[in-house]
Amino acid sequence: GETGQSKLSDFSKLETAIKDFEKKFKDKTKNNWSDRAVFVSHSGKYTLIEVDGEQDAEVKVDSVDGKAVKVSRNVQPCTLDQATQKLITLIFSNDMFKEAMECMNLDVKKMPLGKLSKVQIAKGFEVLEEIEAAMTQKTGKNRLEELSSKFFTTIPHNFGRNRPPTINDKEIIAKKKEMLMVLADIELAQTLKSETEKAEEEMVETVPHRLDQDYASLKCKLSLLEKNTEMFKIIQKYLKETSGDYFKPQIINVWEVDRSAEGQRFSENDGLENRRLLWHGTNIAVVAAILKSGLRIMPHSGGRVGCGIYFASENSKSACYVRPSKNTGVMFLSEVALGKECTITKDDCTLKKAPAGYDSVVARGRVEPDPSEDVVITLEGKEVTVPQGKPINQPQYSDSYFSNSEYLIYKESQCRLRYLLELKMR
Repeated sequence: GETGQSKLSDFSKLETAIKDFEKKFKDKTKNNWSDRAVFVSHSGKYTLIEVDGEQDAEVKVDSVDGKAVKVSRNVQPCTLDQATQKLITLIFSNDMFKEAMECMNLDVKKMPLGKLSKVQIAKGFEVLEEIEAAMTQKTGKNRLEELSSKFFTTIPHNFGRNRPPTINDKEIIAKKKEMLMVLADIELAQTLKSETEKAEEEMVETVPHRLDQDYASLKCKLSLLEKNTEMFKIIQKYLKETSGDYFKPQIINVWEVDRSAEGQRFSENDGLENRRLLWHGTNIAVVAAILKSGLRIMPHSGGRVGCGIYFASENSKSACYVRPSKNTGVMFLSEVALGKECTITKDDCTLKKAPAGYDSVVARGRVEPDPSEDVVITLEGKEVTVPQGKPINQPQYSDSYFSNSEYLIYKESQCRLRYLLELKMR
């Protein structure tokens, strides 16, 4: 986690410098430089880390000495409203991405923005799977320590002077998988930014404003919702009545979301009734990726109700998954086509699809927003239920393992992003 030693030597000939480097590489890694394409990691030695981008590539900071970075070309005025400009700036901010990585104890110097690699992240998942196999086979403490070291070398962390911990239980593995999924979404956002910058370089005379370009890269329409509209008031009440005392989120702005092609995919479920507008909380670092690609079922994801997309009818439940930046968080409201629900009251982490004859799984909580207060709105001809009441006890589920209800779908096409909320979080 700390900066290692370095040595600067003078050489009169290039060949001598190369020979010295190759010797040092062999000493540090037990691999020949000429065989690096088939590199083999060795315990107690350095390993190779896959990074993207040119060696001299630099990630632009958001400001220099507090002043905005200026572009010399003839840049067109931004066409976005002020609130949307602020949102796009936030979800593409390099400072925000770095903050998110540092919060996960990742070493942003050894794994810099702009050089994140899909290959490197995939290798991280592979090592975690090796650790899971070692735990199942009970291979012993030394093997787990060796694999943990391999993971932290593949995905550099910053532990300062502390010794990296041994990854030896399922909870730590789950957290590291979640971290890698966040990292993968940051990599996607960085790819979008890179593509925008390359396109800008090809423009000669006038250039669209950078925020317009970032917005366009999402292929997602965001329409600011006026605060005097009926829908805004419904969302505001939904938040107020179901939020908890700890986070106390307050609405800054709400946008209607229309992802390109998501409507067509969602229409595959036109035959499913029982639709609800449900909460989904997330890390602010993955918002750009969600707007670009939608809510996804990750192959390495999992939870108390298996591998699916999780929603909640109480804001307080989803707020636990929000990771803000400078007290600003983002949550989504999605229209979820639940169809026929399979009700459970105990954990089942093995689920990968709804049981036969069902379209979704609902882990019923001991409390639920008062159903007598529900309202029904119409979205594109379909009736959608929106909770408006305070959570009340559910006597029929008093023995449930779940405090709050969790709604699970196992097909990505059964949900559609409808609203994005920018929130002030405590």
